[in-house]
Amino acid sequence: MPNFCAAPNCTRKSTQSDLAFFRFPRDPTRCKLWVENCRRADLEGKTSDQLNKHYRLCAKHFEASMICKSSPYRTVLKDSAVPTIFDLTSHLNNPHSRHRKRIKELTEEELRKIKERRLEASCEQVETNKENEISERQEGGESVEDAPPMTPEEKEIRDYLKSLFEIIVVIGKQNIPLNGHAEHEEGSESFTPSNFQALLEYRINAGDEVLRKRFEMAAVNVEYCPALQQRRMLEVCESCIREELLQEIRECRFFSLVTDHAVEIGGEDHLPLFLRFVDQTNCLREEFIGFLPCEGDDEALADRLLTEITEKWGLNMEYCRGQAHVSSGVFVCKMKSVATRLMEKYPMAVYTPCSTCALNIFLANSLPFTSVQVVMSTLKKIDSFFSKSALARAELEHAISIFHQNNEAKANELKEVCRTSWTERHDTFELAVDLLESLLLCMDSIHFNEDLKWNDRITSEAYVISETLADFEFVVTLVVLKYALSFTRAFGKNLQGQTLDVYFAANSLTAVLHSLNEVMDNIEVYHEFWFEEAINLAAAMEIPVKVPRLYLRKQRAETSLEIQPESYFKEFLSVPVVGRVIQELKDVFSENHLKALKCLSLVPFVMGHLKFNTSEENNADIYKNDLPNPDTLPAELHCWRIKWKHRGKEFSLPSTIYDTLQLSEVKFFPNVYSFLKVLCTLPVLNLENSKYGVARKRLKAYLADTPVSHRSRSLALLNINYDVKHDLDFMVDTYTKMYPEKEEDLYKIKSAETVNGH
Repeated sequence: MPNFCAAPNCTRKSTQSDLAFFRFPRDPTRCKLWVENCRRADLEGKTSDQLNKHYRLCAKHFEASMICKSSPYRTVLKDSAVPTIFDLTSHLNNPHSRHRKRIKELTEEELRKIKERRLEASCEQVETNKENEISERQEGGESVEDAPPMTPEEKEIRDYLKSLFEIIVVIGKQNIPLNGHAEHEEGSESFTPSNFQALLEYRINAGDEVLRKRFEMAAVNVEYCPALQQRRMLEVCESCIREELLQEIRECRFFSLVTDHAVEIGGEDHLPLFLRFVDQTNCLREEFIGFLPCEGDDEALADRLLTEITEKWGLNMEYCRGQAHVSSGVFVCKMKSVATRLMEKYPMAVYTPCSTCALNIFLANSLPFTSVQVVMSTLKKIDSFFSKSALARAELEHAISIFHQNNEAKANELKEVCRTSWTERHDTFELAVDLLESLLLCMDSIHFNEDLKWNDRITSEAYVISETLADFEFVVTLVVLKYALSFTRAFGKNLQGQTLDVYFAANSLTAVLHSLNEVMDNIEVYHEFWFEEAINLAAAMEIPVKVPRLYLRKQRAETSLEIQPESYFKEFLSVPVVGRVIQELKDVFSENHLKALKCLSLVPFVMGHLKFNTSEENNADIYKNDLPNPDTLPAELHCWRIKWKHRGKEFSLPSTIYDTLQLSEVKFFPNVYSFLKVLCTLPVLNLENSKYGVARKRLKAYLADTPVSHRSRSLALLNINYDVKHDLDFMVDTYTKMYPEKEEDLYKIKSAETVNGH
């Protein structure tokens, strides 16, 4: 909003030039002088607070000696400044003009009294300034033996910085962008000031004396806090909030690293980073630590990750006990290479799947085949499409009713599934095959839009999805994924189940790999069955069976031989998918990983289910160096089994690691206690209390609610870690140590940047 000058016969506004505008002072005496000099009769009945909030005078009404212009970006008035330059007669040349600003006619006596009051106020101001100077010098002369007290100027700056940091923390936690509306063309004016500037003005008007004193005589149409200072303060806020979390992790020593799908921030891809650890209350937590730029090759990314964790965050990677990387598309191979490099350097940082992602989804995302990635990206589009519109979901349910009108139970089951996040389940591919015909009918109906109830955006999205669903390569890929990953469905579900289920899953991997190897040995038979189902499904959807167009183009350029669709999809889809799934399982369930999971038999409930006939000693060597007394581990494990075997019947066995760690007597078994704390940091294990995994939900909400152009790494950290305590004094101390220069230097830097930019 522009600022209009309150002086009579002045039509200037702040958006027309770089001319500075100033608020009326809040001091009643000085404010009265300003009103008298303005000769605005309609302003005499207003309070100094009202005038300060709503009225401005431009710099043209002040003597040049009253204005201090320390830089092109900071214009302030002297404390004793009074406006004296006014045009009180030009309106007389146009008697028909309408005056919004009524000029008060003064008698000679009133003019004389005004001059006397100005002189008295000026003398009082000079005396006050002298007294303040003497007082400050006296205070500065008082010295404390150990730590000299802050000067009034230093205290003022410190209070000012605290106010700025408080505003930044509020902006970050409430997810308010720092800037206002973006400028669309070079040189064009933005519609509103920045949000940061607006909040500063709001606090000044609400009575923040620290800010009022600093900016009262400043031009109201200049930037109070330069962009450079804002960036620096954001960085300090980010580092201080992160340090609160990192301090806890350092005290707990052991942690695991988890990354999520890359997101766009500032025009670049970034990896969200989480750290898992067991805190001082023995609760497993997963906290968001920040974003990592992921440009460059895998080697550069691995080096950057290690530098961030060790040098910037001060963590010791020797204490990292697990890593999980949720990715898709082009980032799959890169993140696998990063995981391999980290394990080469730190063998105990075991590579595992992530408990927040179904194993079958994780495996499918890890398959570096174009047709598979098309299926995965299309499932995401479908989920997004229906999550945004209840009307679209109703259309899908109508399509389901049409296709399953003879089987009401099946129709109701599929409708119920569609009301959930079915694209993230363990049986996603089975559900996708069952829903495929209904999905295509629904998308075609929305695209045709015969009832004109869909807007152009929705019909366009529906058309793109329907074109993908109606491609035979998509159909056959979906069927192959359904069957190839059916062997890992129960295994993956157990991994995300109760502790006992996870233990049995670790012992069943051999059987899963055996089944997949059998499929590979008999791929001809299996593929024939899979391909037949794909053909039948395609026929029902009126989709022609054909080899992909890009392959045909390449084949014509190389050979004249013709390949049949069944042979093509066996060679380029079924065989590679099954082979890659086998290899992926071996990679993420390494020997160390399986040893660790088998040690879940230390949990009393698992131990009891196995009739206390367990032998943890065979696998416990994986964390032997992390134990306080490894030499006594065998004897301690024996006593641990005896304790639970001969418990009282009224005492139920703890069924999770968390329940076990909460027992007071567990600390009498220091090796078992330490072992369980390290074990449960593995990313493959579920967070037993959902409130300690809220960081991931907040990240998802932040990305969904924030346009790409408004995303900020620093503000995101503040928003996602909403509950993390913050210390404004610590932020101020950190800022003054990192950037000891005075505020005027900021404006010089900014001025130089502006000149160089032009």
